[in-house]
Amino acid sequence: MAGFFRKRSTFHFPITLSASLMTLNVTLMICWIVVLARGSSWTALALGVVLFTLILVGMSLWLVLTLKEIALNNRQANFVDSVTHELKSPIAALQLSLETVRMRQLTNEQRNQFYDTMERELHRLDQLINQLLEVGRLDAIGENEIVEEIELEPLLRECAAAACTHHKSRLSEVFTLRVPPIRIRARRIVLRMIFANLLDNAVKYGGEPSRVDVTALLSAGGRAHVRVSNNGSGVPYEDRNKVFQIFYRGGSELQRRTKGTGLGLYIVSTLVKKLKGRINVVDRDDGQSGCTFAVDLPGVVLPTEGQLMLPAEGSPSSPNS
Repeated sequence: MAGFFRKRSTFHFPITLSASLMTLNVTLMICWIVVLARGSSWTALALGVVLFTLILVGMSLWLVLTLKEIALNNRQANFVDSVTHELKSPIAALQLSLETVRMRQLTNEQRNQFYDTMERELHRLDQLINQLLEVGRLDAIGENEIVEEIELEPLLRECAAAACTHHKSRLSEVFTLRVPPIRIRARRIVLRMIFANLLDNAVKYGGEPSRVDVTALLSAGGRAHVRVSNNGSGVPYEDRNKVFQIFYRGGSELQRRTKGTGLGLYIVSTLVKKLKGRINVVDRDDGQSGCTFAVDLPGVVLPTEGQLMLPAEGSPSSPNS
């Protein structure tokens, strides 16, 4: 079964077969029309044209569904490769650290270094397993929590600190947060998962060193407009809708250097839609390298005065719109 999912299919055969069959179908339909038109067999002509048209439509639908199935199969193959690597790497590191601690005489400082390594790898495993479990229960996430008024700035700072801890960097050196006092009525776990994934991705795919700018504004329509920008290589235009699909990661998993499973942005997109919000990928406003993930969320507790406002038409559009 693992071999089945790892097998990567190509688009050449279904495209070639469909093009050939469609060409043959159109040729036969033209011949049918010419022959029956000469004999004035109008009923047979009409039925034949309808039949050939239905065959052509059926072949077109088959081609579309087949291409989607192949694309999904290839994403699943990449997903299996990435999860296999993500599981093997921390397990190997844990095994090596344990063997070293057991078989060698170490100073307290050296032993503590190995303990720190094991703790980091266990945390990495825990994150991966939690992410896999989250995908299976996205519809139920937060249902047992009450809706509350959440201050956006402390939540974003908490997620930024977690991302810096994960990537062994300093918050002050990586993140710039410009967030006015905005409050959103939502379930805390849902908002935390959205921004934890976005900010972790921004650091992971940032430059060397990574720089992430997080800004938030309040639209006139009572929606929070959050932009997360990094200084990495950015997301190609052709991938900007695809990155929110389950399992999707650009390129081949066997040639990739960045860790990941292709689930983070799918989780983000699903939860944003659950909140009736929108998310998309755009270029940075300053024209520098990298990209910006723009999130538009409803449920803002409107201020009485003093908060920074944006016109409602400044909100981002959905990636699927």
